[in-house]
Amino acid sequence: MFHTGGCHCENIKVRLRLAKPPEQMPLRSCSCSFCRSHGTRTISDRDGLVEIAATDWSLVERYRFGSRTADYVLCRRCGVYVGAVCETSSGLRAVVNVNCLDDRAAFTQAPAAPDYDGETTDARLDRRATNWMPATVIAG
Repeated sequence: MFHTGGCHCENIKVRLRLAKPPEQMPLRSCSCSFCRSHGTRTISDRDGLVEIAATDWSLVERYRFGSRTADYVLCRRCGVYVGAVCETSSGLRAVVNVNCLDDRAAFTQAPAAPDYDGETTDARLDRRATNWMPATVIAG
């Protein structure tokens, strides 16, 4: 089951494969200030796959904050946050902000609001290696 989307100006493109239908996929909106300020609804499927590509990578901002262990991918031109990528012991892993998908309305579950404050860097990376989905970033 594939889902596509990206940023508003169409510079960043996202192609997502999920193992389950959108209405069965749990969503998250963590309690960090970044996610709260962007109104995120993120998804990860360890049995899925996401591809992130850009027409012009000079317009892609990779923002790091907090533990500085993930790149939050935003478009510099239109400001849309599409997801986050992280290098883990299991390879490159990612979460996707379903609000950037063309069929965002199909993702109907209310997002859980986990709080990761106090999580150690090692625990964070282990959680992402286990729970985030495999990712490919396609160079321009």
